[in-house]
Amino acid sequence: MNRKNGIWAVVIICIIVAAVLCYCEAAGIFGLATDISTGSSEAEQLQFSKNLDIWFMLMLVAFLMIFIRKFEWGICLAVLLSAVSSFVVYLAIQDFIFEYGTWDQTLLIKAVICAITVVIAIGVFSGVCKMWQYLFVGVAFAFVYALVEWLLGNVTVAGELATDPGGSILVHMCAAYFGLGVAMAIRDKRAFDEPMYTTTHSVTFVWLASMLLWMLWPSFVTSLLPLESVTQGTITCYMAGVGSIISTYFVCSAVQGKINSLTFTYAMLCGPVAIGAPLLSVGPWGALLIGLIAGAVSALCFIYLQPWFTKKIGTMDIMGVHNLHGVGGWMGAIFVSIIVGSVASIAMAVVVFVVTLVLGYVVGLIVRVTRGEMEAICDDDTDFVRTEAPAEVSAEAPAASEA
Repeated sequence: MNRKNGIWAVVIICIIVAAVLCYCEAAGIFGLATDISTGSSEAEQLQFSKNLDIWFMLMLVAFLMIFIRKFEWGICLAVLLSAVSSFVVYLAIQDFIFEYGTWDQTLLIKAVICAITVVIAIGVFSGVCKMWQYLFVGVAFAFVYALVEWLLGNVTVAGELATDPGGSILVHMCAAYFGLGVAMAIRDKRAFDEPMYTTTHSVTFVWLASMLLWMLWPSFVTSLLPLESVTQGTITCYMAGVGSIISTYFVCSAVQGKINSLTFTYAMLCGPVAIGAPLLSVGPWGALLIGLIAGAVSALCFIYLQPWFTKKIGTMDIMGVHNLHGVGGWMGAIFVSIIVGSVASIAMAVVVFVVTLVLGYVVGLIVRVTRGEMEAICDDDTDFVRTEAPAEVSAEAPAASEA
């Protein structure tokens, strides 16, 4: 961000903060008028740890996307800015528009799920917008997410609501197609030619993040379930995850001969993504089958679909979000529709696809208009002060010690 844009950003933020503070003071919001749960119930105490788990998963998503050698710090900051802005705006929407009532662990979990969803979404267009714009994207996304959440909870098809207890549609499809909508509007063709070189160090972080996300996933999908359904949700989630690890390994080995670390660490998570919708509608072995199918399909999408798909839509999916979350979300909607014998879930998946893609495109147009010129994309040097020794100095040091 140049000096002029920085000054304008500070001015705009100050005006917004001043307006919010004036409103809050007039409304008496700074007092203790807001009802806050005591958190003493068994359900809320269980949700407390899951709330922290989901925040941990959100941070791990940053490390999952940190593989581009020259764009590591930028990913971390983009994740933080988009997450916190969407989190606080979602809380405001629930409090002031929907009049949620007593603040409790359920509200906080819903807010962090909104935050982790936008963090997934920015993976599509990471590095092709100004850093301050991730704040704007987070704010805008909170409204889109709240709308999608309302649609899934209130709109019936053939007298039935969509079945999506683990977020295949609400979280993963919403993230994938909102992100694609934004990217299609920005349409920075340089992303196709960007050399996204990795290092062993950066890809090791991706491995660690993927493995920890896989382990924590049951906390995410069961966080809003009644206590009597938590064990079933945990079992089916893990079984689907086991299936996707197995099938991803065999597909990668058979097709490419060796394991592509980025393909494997992403596609192995497609089982947990796809099981979100049929989480409570299938048994352990059915969940394993879903995971086997999901992992194989996702791996094949990374290998074959990604080049064709991005060329057709005219923009690069930087982190391959569609291959994991978009495809996994569709599979979850299709599987649950078959299992429960209802078209409600697949019909609402289509609605979510259209709504998020269109609204994402609108948000992307605003980002494109306000972005201005970007001399470089996917580059930490644009936003950060570096303190490492220059390359020539690093090369001279060993020579000097040998002398």
